[in-house]
Amino acid sequence: MVIMNRLSAPNRARVVASLVEGNSIRATIRMTGVAKNTIVKLLVDLGAACSKFQDEKIRNVRARRVQCDEIWSFVGSKEKNTSHEKKAEGCGDCWTWTALDADTKLMISFRLGDRTLATAYDFMHDVAERISNRIQLTTDGHRVYLEAVESAFGLEIDYAMLNKVYRANPEGQTRDSPAKCIGVTSAVVSGDPDPKHVSTSCVERSNLTMRMSIRRFTRLTNAFSKKLENHAAMVALFFMYYNFDRVHQTLRVTPAMEAGIADHVWSIEEIVALLG
Repeated sequence: MVIMNRLSAPNRARVVASLVEGNSIRATIRMTGVAKNTIVKLLVDLGAACSKFQDEKIRNVRARRVQCDEIWSFVGSKEKNTSHEKKAEGCGDCWTWTALDADTKLMISFRLGDRTLATAYDFMHDVAERISNRIQLTTDGHRVYLEAVESAFGLEIDYAMLNKVYRANPEGQTRDSPAKCIGVTSAVVSGDPDPKHVSTSCVERSNLTMRMSIRRFTRLTNAFSKKLENHAAMVALFFMYYNFDRVHQTLRVTPAMEAGIADHVWSIEEIVALLG
């Protein structure tokens, strides 16, 4: 095993490359030979550095169409199986709120928390602070968005809600099957949004990318986060990789390059170098 004080920059890059491509901590141990505690410490430290860098760098974004959504996961155990003591430690259901620029595919903002108005309020204010112009916004039908968006943007926004109606599959093992969408309705909330662009398809696709690329987001497995700190660190690291390192297939550049925030494709080594 490679211990912490001997972990070189190339080995750090190998660990990070493994994590952002959907491998678990234990799989990364087997692939790299690096000790578990070393990997976890690297993840937490680098996650904090990535969060700080993106918080400072992703500002004054000029966007036209922004889509918001929330993706569910859990820490330690699902909410119904979590004691009050464990909830105080950050265990239970954890939602990642995401705001995606539909044109550049840049992840403008993300927030971890519950699905309450308080989290929606913090999230939407953060989104508003990062955008420099009037946008068209689409969210799902989660009602807390109404007050949160109004508080963050006022009337300076073209905002629509998209409501999807689902029906569970009555046949087979419904626990393992997604609910079937049987209808979609939209409602203009503010301004004059273009009906052709009232959609959450792009942000929902990015949520699928998260599930495929972050091992602790996979469903019906034991690959969940054991600590909220580790969970938040992995989300921050993944979005750093997604925004600055991963070339989007339809753009042929990274989202950060398309948005004018970066001038080249970052390497894993550059991400690791954020640790100083």
